[in-house]
Amino acid sequence: IALADGTELTARVIGSDESTDVAVIQVTSPHPLPAVGWGDSRVVEVGDWILAAGNPFGLGGSVTAGIVSAMGRDLGAGPFDNFLQLDAPINPGNSGGPTFNMDGQVVGMTTAIVSPSGGSVGIGFAIPSEIIRPVVAELRAKGHVDRGWLGVALRDSDDTPGRTVIAAVEANSPALRAGLRPGDEVVGVNGDAIDGSRALIRAVA
Repeated sequence: IALADGTELTARVIGSDESTDVAVIQVTSPHPLPAVGWGDSRVVEVGDWILAAGNPFGLGGSVTAGIVSAMGRDLGAGPFDNFLQLDAPINPGNSGGPTFNMDGQVVGMTTAIVSPSGGSVGIGFAIPSEIIRPVVAELRAKGHVDRGWLGVALRDSDDTPGRTVIAAVEANSPALRAGLRPGDEVVGVNGDAIDGSRALIRAVA
């Protein structure tokens, strides 16, 4: 790990989670290191100002400004896609860098861009802190992430927008033992309303 003052520290990987593209590394420093705190991405709104920090093209410690352009983006990268879309300039080398709100709190981690040229065109994406924080906590505690499994195939309801329908139930699955059947409609998990199949997958996981 190379710090801004030129100090280099050896890091070791505590754990990683491929499904969310998050890893935790640990360093030992002879003196205390500064740290930033988490913010709550659940209160972020479209139009909020953000800052993205990183090392674009190897230019360490670069910061760019912009707004949150959209929320809940699914890029097809994995089952837990729920990206914040940003218009702050993000380029190769920004990935893994923090996205700050105006209180200096980390509300996301930049991870991808859409660009025909390979450079920033104002369409970047960050993993929201609401996804990162529990993953980081579990990686720190156990070195890996355990997720819930229901054992069903899902489809969105044709009749009711936002509702999820059980399309199939796997043999010997928790869903089968609980009595779920194809055609059942899922309206919530533990009393919390569920808006679509992606939300159900995240809640069970």
